[in-house]
Amino acid sequence: MASGLDNIMLLTDSYKVSHHVQYPPKTTLVYSYFESRGGLHDEICFFGLQYLIKKYLVGQVVTEAKIQQAAEILGAHLGPTIFNEAGWRYILQTHGGKLPVRIKALPEGTVIGVKNCCMTIENTDPKCYWLVNYLETLLVEVWYPMTVATNSREMKKILMHYLNKTGDVGGLGFKLHDFGFRGVSSVETAGIGGAAHLTQFMGTDTMAALVIAKEYYNCPCAGFSIPASEHSTMTTWGQTKDSPNSQGGEVAAMRNMLDQYPKGLVACVSDSYDLWDACTNKWGGELKDQVMAREGTLVVRPDSGPPQLIPLGCMQKLGAALGQSVNAKGYKVLPDQVRIIQGDGIDLNSLTTIVALLVEQGWSIDNIAFGSGGGLLQKMNRDTQKCAFKCSLCVSNGVEIDVFKEPAHDLGKKSKRGRMTVNKRGGKLVTLMGAERDERDDVMQTVFENGAITTEVSFDDVRQNCEMTVDSLDGAKIESNAMAKLQQYKTGAQYTADLKVMRAVEPAYRGPYPDP
Repeated sequence: MASGLDNIMLLTDSYKVSHHVQYPPKTTLVYSYFESRGGLHDEICFFGLQYLIKKYLVGQVVTEAKIQQAAEILGAHLGPTIFNEAGWRYILQTHGGKLPVRIKALPEGTVIGVKNCCMTIENTDPKCYWLVNYLETLLVEVWYPMTVATNSREMKKILMHYLNKTGDVGGLGFKLHDFGFRGVSSVETAGIGGAAHLTQFMGTDTMAALVIAKEYYNCPCAGFSIPASEHSTMTTWGQTKDSPNSQGGEVAAMRNMLDQYPKGLVACVSDSYDLWDACTNKWGGELKDQVMAREGTLVVRPDSGPPQLIPLGCMQKLGAALGQSVNAKGYKVLPDQVRIIQGDGIDLNSLTTIVALLVEQGWSIDNIAFGSGGGLLQKMNRDTQKCAFKCSLCVSNGVEIDVFKEPAHDLGKKSKRGRMTVNKRGGKLVTLMGAERDERDDVMQTVFENGAITTEVSFDDVRQNCEMTVDSLDGAKIESNAMAKLQQYKTGAQYTADLKVMRAVEPAYRGPYPDP
């Protein structure tokens, strides 16, 4: 028997199996929509629907074997009379097992304000009205790639603004690297979320993302990486050359990295024992000549300690050991032969604080890139952007009825009514309903109908749709928010705790701000 995870009849919430008898008599059409009702960010980047459609909806997805499989599982799960076996067999016999629904959606990569329609779905066969919201569970999973793309985009705004202010915005595409593969719940999550991140950036170590972008969005290679060490490849050499059974110690491991990769970018984790010693006495001491003579850039990677303070300390120590200069915009930069990647403890909040702190201390963001794992792909849920799928219209007894909910105790969950379009008005995308809707310039396109994809986007299309420029940013808002987060950090309990950690290693450590 084939896996039930490939059976469309089993890819829904259990209670939905009972809904085919719960609609009003003589219902012939159900029309529903998907939106972000608000949430952490005031705009979203719509992405990921094409993956769900291609993987789960295209072609013959209903077969006799799958009907029998679902009947057996659901009979045991819900009871022998609940499953709509006749309805699914009708789809098999009348439509060849292809789903008689129409999905319209925003072009993927579209950036739109919250509280706007992103997708609609309706049945194309009046006998299959019950199918529309049966598919809700699967389709709503677009919340995840959409939210990842949105989250990465918000970090991109911060990095773009501060790169433009302190250095070269040309390096933006590789300023936030995906380290999330091991930190998510499944391979599929890694692929979908990693691909969503790549709508905004070019750097990733999540190879599953490359597969999703290639197989579902026709992109030959959506992201790139570089040779890099991990603690196992460093610590197996021993701590020092005099350690028992030493293979030469950490310096030998570091030298091996430079020897193995004499050109180009190479990243080396440098906190296996003492990060400050590594920056000052190893990279900046014993190995200084080799680092500075190298045709390429060494990327030093700290992986422990307070994320807000470690990057600044690395820059200060590497700058003192290897030299530093001031660029045309008045900010300090390390030599081209060395950079830093902070890949520990990075999410939107910590990244914002770190960037604001470095700039306040006079350092260019050219010096640093960031890597993020759980904060990039896992620290979010459907409520991050309050994603919802609701019925807004039905036809019963031949009468078209606008449908809505308006809960008295939470008007934020009030839903939209009737059919809708998304149109550009006054330079802004808005959702129009009722008599105001305008099909002539509706931005939403039919992307799926009766088992087939009707409009397909490439990954390049997606990236182009969500492209942004420095001029499009609200720099004042970005700086105000960043400085507020920095103020909260330096006057709060976290800064005090971080100072304690730093002074446990370096008793004379002086933080960038006076002790609280």
